[in-house]
Amino acid sequence: MDKLLYVAMSGASENAIAQKAHANNLANVSTNGFQRDLEQARSMPVFGEVMPSRAYAMSERPGTDFSDGAMVQTGRDLDVAVKGNGWIAVQTPDGGEAYTRSASLNIDALGVLRTGNGLPVVGNGGPIAVPPEQQIEIGADGTITVRSMGEGPQVLAQVDRIKMVKPDLKNMEKGADGLIHTKDGKPAAADADVQVESGFQQASNVNAVEEMTSVLVLSRQFELHVKMMKTAEDNDASVARVLQS
Repeated sequence: MDKLLYVAMSGASENAIAQKAHANNLANVSTNGFQRDLEQARSMPVFGEVMPSRAYAMSERPGTDFSDGAMVQTGRDLDVAVKGNGWIAVQTPDGGEAYTRSASLNIDALGVLRTGNGLPVVGNGGPIAVPPEQQIEIGADGTITVRSMGEGPQVLAQVDRIKMVKPDLKNMEKGADGLIHTKDGKPAAADADVQVESGFQQASNVNAVEEMTSVLVLSRQFELHVKMMKTAEDNDASVARVLQS
């Protein structure tokens, strides 16, 4: 009896965890640059002081779907999205380096170029600082060109270049902050072949229909596990009555 109850209980618990992963993907279906989390289940033996006579299903996140999202035109000069493979480098709050596929950039009061969530964009020598300007352009290679205040339309100055990387995907993983990090914690080397498209944002690569279908399937499985636990309870009650008679 305990075998049935244990398998049903562990299955329901891990099933709920799997639903959270798909629900998080669905919640970010409209988040620019979001790359969906993958989810799978596998059988795990239970070890203890005796032989491993129990097994349960464990939900886990084997990785992240690094495929491209659709390119959405915004017409805003400071909106950038990576074309093809690669990432834009940003500085994390702890001073480290992380990566994103798309960013809606802004210039703060101190002239620092930041992403929409406030992270500084990394250039050739660290966070990029932009002088007071009338116009700013971001080239396909990440070069930032400005026309300073008071200058004529012909006077342009190159400020910096956005650091863009294209490391081996095997060394990349998504962190709890939603950004991409290197597994070894070391900053990736800049890659001159990576290009960005100004005036575009990269949409989330989440397929809403696929994620909703997965949530519904997992919900049905959860109901089945609960019914199995109820069956175990009823069987236990029946055995108890037989022993009392």
